[in-house]
Amino acid sequence: MGSEKIETVELGTGGPRVGVQGLGCMGMSFAYGPTDADEARATLERALELGVTLYDTADVYGMGENEKFLAPFLKEHRDEVVLATKFALSYDPEKPAQRVIRNDRAYIRQSVEASLRRLGVDTIDLYYMHRRDVHVPIEESVGAMAELVAEGKVKHLGLSEVAGSELRAAHAVHPITALQSEWSLFSRDVEDGVVAVAAELGVGFVPYSPLGRGFLTGSFVSADKELTEDDFRRQQPRFTGDNAAANAALLEPVRQVAKAHGATPGQVALAWVQQQAEARGLAVVPIPGTRKRSRIEENTAATRIALSKEDLALLEPIAGQVAGERYADMTYTSAGRE
Repeated sequence: MGSEKIETVELGTGGPRVGVQGLGCMGMSFAYGPTDADEARATLERALELGVTLYDTADVYGMGENEKFLAPFLKEHRDEVVLATKFALSYDPEKPAQRVIRNDRAYIRQSVEASLRRLGVDTIDLYYMHRRDVHVPIEESVGAMAELVAEGKVKHLGLSEVAGSELRAAHAVHPITALQSEWSLFSRDVEDGVVAVAAELGVGFVPYSPLGRGFLTGSFVSADKELTEDDFRRQQPRFTGDNAAANAALLEPVRQVAKAHGATPGQVALAWVQQQAEARGLAVVPIPGTRKRSRIEENTAATRIALSKEDLALLEPIAGQVAGERYADMTYTSAGRE
């Protein structure tokens, strides 16, 4: 499994050509408990061998440590990789549980310089606004980001967790290459508006957490009982208590479809996301996160699975039955702004 290279696609009109599946690098040094750095580095290499070229990180992942982790790999493979990182989020040292969102011009310029230093690169291929500060006009933020393109520090612009109207307003200031938001069998809120706007404008879509943070693979059922204390999924409502038990029961049709295809539940979940490209008329490049070579091979093989109309019908009701919100604090997302 996983010996074939994945296909490529243009990520948004005029965007970079990338493998149809990318790699979320956050968990290699942040959020998901203990990690094996050597295996994570080997995973970066294996992903590239399999045609994965979009590598996604952010300045907030480990407060810069994830970007530093990627630096040696980027130095060796700079011309082969499309590098995506993000700004806008930080943590208040005095209140570690509280996120701070900033989209002002001064912060954007400070953030890009810091990311360039940590990554050891001259240019960031795709620079995302990680979250929207609703107190700063999006036109001002994107205008500041556009300055970075003019200066050669950034090649393409992206947004994360924005509503359709916000994407449209941003795109009018400077072309937006990609939108990154949560999209999976468990999370389909984006289909209420922003997906159609992205398709209309020629913006590529980069679904994060396409495997429901691992829940859709069946690798755990109850975060508070099975995962380590430093795993942030223990704070997410869908993965604990009664919600976790109810949501685990929703995986039965995923397992049923997987058995029919000789695949894993995770591969079915990824295949479903990949097929949204044809169904919705836009480029869709999910970025499942992993730090194991075996998972990269499993994930990329999912790009070669074609789900039938019958399969899709079985999977269709799942999202509407999910118990619990995506985050404990949904003000952190685009919820309610569509």
